[in-house]
Amino acid sequence: MINALLAKASDYVPEDKLEIITTAYDFAETAHNGQLRLSGEPFIIHPLQTALLLADLKLDANTRAAALLHDVVEDNEDIQVADVEEKFGPEVARLVDGVTKLTNAELVTPGNASSPQAGHAQAETIRKMLMAMALDIRVVLIKLADRLHNMRTIQHLPPAKRVEKAQETLDIYAPLAHRLGIWEIKWQLEDLAFQQLNPESYRSISGMLNTKRTEREDYIWKVQGILQGELEIAGIQAEVTGRPKHIYSIHKKTLKYAEQTKSVDDIYDLFALRVLVDDLAGCYAALGIVHNRWRPLPGQFDDYIANPKDNLYQSIHTTVLCEDGNSVEVQIRTHDMHNVSEYGVAAHWLYKEGRAKDAQFDQKMTWLRQLLEWQRDVSEAEEFVESFKTDIFQNQVFVYTPAGDLKELPAGSTPLDFAFRVHSDLIFRCIGSKVNGKLVPLTYKLQNGDTVQVLTSNTVRSPSLDWLNQEAGYIRTASARARVRQWFKRQERSANIQRGRDIHNKQLKRLNATMSDAEVAEMVGIAKVEDFFAALGDGSVTVNQVVQKLSNKEAENVVEIKPAADLPSILPSSAIEVLGVGDLLTSIARCCSPINGDEITGYITRSRGVTVHRRNCPNILNESEKERLVTVGWGKTQTLYPVRIQVRAWDRVGLLRDVTTAVSDEGVNIAECVSEEYADMSIITLTAHIRGIDQLSTLFFRLEGVKGVIGVTRAHS
Repeated sequence: MINALLAKASDYVPEDKLEIITTAYDFAETAHNGQLRLSGEPFIIHPLQTALLLADLKLDANTRAAALLHDVVEDNEDIQVADVEEKFGPEVARLVDGVTKLTNAELVTPGNASSPQAGHAQAETIRKMLMAMALDIRVVLIKLADRLHNMRTIQHLPPAKRVEKAQETLDIYAPLAHRLGIWEIKWQLEDLAFQQLNPESYRSISGMLNTKRTEREDYIWKVQGILQGELEIAGIQAEVTGRPKHIYSIHKKTLKYAEQTKSVDDIYDLFALRVLVDDLAGCYAALGIVHNRWRPLPGQFDDYIANPKDNLYQSIHTTVLCEDGNSVEVQIRTHDMHNVSEYGVAAHWLYKEGRAKDAQFDQKMTWLRQLLEWQRDVSEAEEFVESFKTDIFQNQVFVYTPAGDLKELPAGSTPLDFAFRVHSDLIFRCIGSKVNGKLVPLTYKLQNGDTVQVLTSNTVRSPSLDWLNQEAGYIRTASARARVRQWFKRQERSANIQRGRDIHNKQLKRLNATMSDAEVAEMVGIAKVEDFFAALGDGSVTVNQVVQKLSNKEAENVVEIKPAADLPSILPSSAIEVLGVGDLLTSIARCCSPINGDEITGYITRSRGVTVHRRNCPNILNESEKERLVTVGWGKTQTLYPVRIQVRAWDRVGLLRDVTTAVSDEGVNIAECVSEEYADMSIITLTAHIRGIDQLSTLFFRLEGVKGVIGVTRAHS
């Protein structure tokens, strides 16, 4: 197999550099002699496969050598990094040392991912990964290839370990590959992890693809031929190919379509078209041909050539209504852009032999240096992991400054997140915002293409503690919250204690939890009540964190919600689960009216989601389109607690409507509602059925945000 590696390398690595690859293989083979993997194969197969994966990225000889050597220090007590440096030089030794440190950080992560020790270990792994990326991004490229080969052979691990590694891959490594623009590794990691985490859905989608493959491939061949002909007539040299979507991306699209009550049969863009042209002018010329032949769908166009993503990705995306009324996504890019889209930062690598330093690459990777700056403000392990997953790896929105500069933010970001991204201190002078020239609230969720203007005062203003509460919706990014929390920590302790006491009395005591102040403080790991109040006051501890702890205690029956004495203690609620897919819109069939306990099956309708029938229903037995039948089951019974909530507000037209809408938007059922008027004030008393303390706390915040509301409390009689 070393011959296969050398054959790939010889295409672009100078002949005099091939020797280091051969020497590294011989050294690794000797070091791993007698060692076996869990599969029973010689251990040397793993580093060799890792190096072969990096060969596809066309990385330099030193990176390939480091990939072959990446386990020798970890697996051999008598081999040190200094030995590697002596034989292969400081660059290879630095890469091997970096990968070894990342691997060792992974190994200390406990099996219980919810434990504090696991949170700290995961945070440490991520911190080291960011530092490794900043020092030499090839360390992370080796680690991604290492993880990909391990995921390909994951079936040899125990079941619990497989799930743990798959979840880590889906949470960290696949998004990391996406952030670096390495699509070829990203989709494989996602599919392999999804196969372990949700095997039923994986098998279901695989089966669906195999069933429909001929039909869909025939269709895509048809439109591919039409577009290729149109481009040739216009004199545009282009390569048109079909692009299959992968299983995990189809799973996410299936869930999205289910929310829109569409069936799997409606997903005609399981295959898309990709058009590769020679130059930039050809991209826009091809776009004109596509839109002239087929009608583009509104809101389905993105120009990532004019506005490249931070991970270097460039392409034009458009979705058009093709033959037979089916929507097809078309991606248009140059051959060089395609190379970057598949291999990301590796396509711009600075260290490839004979290549001058890539200024574009250096500029584009400024996001990494910014991340390192932001993460220094995040001290808690749990918050750091959250920051890593939300600020870096969540879906992104692209917005503009008034000067036309493009800013990339996590989906769901607000004008305050935007202000922080522009300058970390701008958030403290923000008094409002305009989006596309119109005033919007600070809780407005930014959308792709928005132009955002931050309205500021000339002086620094005190931020609101509500900004730190995620349920209030002011700030989405953990890095911005960390900056606000720093501001409060600098305030005087006495003021923080009083502020924390006020928050506790207002937000926590009204939940009517059966715990004293000291017990609540101890629950969050703080010995003294005053220290607890100070932490609440400076933002080190948030209401949301305390409510989450109370919710966990509630689940353990340590703390409970007390319903009013004259209300029944519980209300059962059941749901129907579409097995292997998740919750979809469902309705009970009138023809057979199944009830909880009956054997049931689901029928995918054209526009109403899944209709649930008894399994022996004549309509099901006589159904000719068997592929529209899906397996369903009765969901778990969930206990709901009736709670009386009193809302005091200034009376106005539409008040009751707005209050009930806020409750229903949280998915909470109202059993009773009484409104009383006293002069200019209204008192609205609701009986709501809630799941637990966490949902009750969220409901209070939503009600307090209704215009004219003065206060929201629990009512006990």
